[in-house]
Amino acid sequence: MELTSKQRAQLRGLANGLDTILQIGKDGLGDNLVQQANEALEARELIKCRVLESAMLTPREACQELARRTRSEPVQVIGTKFVLYRESHTKEKKDRIVLIKDRKKPTQN
Repeated sequence: MELTSKQRAQLRGLANGLDTILQIGKDGLGDNLVQQANEALEARELIKCRVLESAMLTPREACQELARRTRSEPVQVIGTKFVLYRESHTKEKKDRIVLIKDRKKPTQN
């Protein structure tokens, strides 16, 4: 699922109040960190991560790689932090993030 610009904006707004839950250091993106990210995404859908100065990856590289390995969508990269989103399949429907949908404008003939 690719996010639209409106959906990214919505998720960025929701991410403002999030605490950083994963920190990527000199060990990079090991299997344990990827597993933790998968568990966090399943529980929360939207997570904020931080890349420490000692990391071998830039925040953008870490975001892209972790998104690929967790099958999530990158939402935002700012400074040393980034935000990922993935719809949860285990959360109850009432607790899920409901993304806005773009409505197509009617075509005129």
